[in-house]
Amino acid sequence: MLSMLASAANEPEPFHPPSIAEFFPQVFLFMEPTVSWLGSEEPIFGINRIMLIRILAALAIILIFVLGTRKMKLIPTRGQSIIELGLGFVRDGIVYDLLGEKDGRRFLPIITTIFFMVLAMNITGIIPFLNIAGTSVIGVPLVLAIVSYIAFIYAGVKKHPGAFFKNSLFPSGVPWPLYIIVTPIEFVSTFVLRPVTLTLRLMMNLFVGHLLLVLFFAATHFFFFSAGGFFTLFGVGTLAFGFAFTVFEILVAVLQAYVFAILTTVYIQLALAEEH
Repeated sequence: MLSMLASAANEPEPFHPPSIAEFFPQVFLFMEPTVSWLGSEEPIFGINRIMLIRILAALAIILIFVLGTRKMKLIPTRGQSIIELGLGFVRDGIVYDLLGEKDGRRFLPIITTIFFMVLAMNITGIIPFLNIAGTSVIGVPLVLAIVSYIAFIYAGVKKHPGAFFKNSLFPSGVPWPLYIIVTPIEFVSTFVLRPVTLTLRLMMNLFVGHLLLVLFFAATHFFFFSAGGFFTLFGVGTLAFGFAFTVFEILVAVLQAYVFAILTTVYIQLALAEEH
């Protein structure tokens, strides 16, 4: 019996690969009341680890902008300069560049909010003790895609009342018989695929990035502390890849915020175009 316990104690801990379950952590606050869903009891409203990370990211970005802009000076401080650099990048590099100053002023607040919200939620994926992006689960990407979609529809209807939907679904210059084919394609591509692709592009990039980071660092832990011996060399390799992909994830976090903001701006630009 003692020999069996000793052998079990000396047996290396098995490797635990990343799991989809990481994106559905246990609710730890506001667990009641519950509702039956697919044979299981689920809380109507609850806060789990990912929800907490989203709340922290939102509070952090609000705090940064409040502290960075509450005492604006003609000669900016270092913190004010960073805030102005970020705001200037969104204003001049995205909004005014595509919409012009007149239309850009109307949509600048919403596009700026989208950019920094996506950036803050994305960057939590590489912050120690958080280690998962708030956008890696569909809720936030879907809400932001809906906001982008509403802004697109609002811009088109406001600029071309009564003609926006007609011109979107029945583009000029097309022979009437071809509308049987063209109109369904235009409807799906313009009013269905745009919010869907916005949602999935953002979510899946951060979803896959998290799985890769967990895989590399879990493998590093296994090779260093469980496998031992010659396999420690593999741990050095997985650790190097883990750090490399961490840097890559920072790039992805910034790039996806930029892509989401610029696509929203492009959709608004298309809605405002004269042909509508």
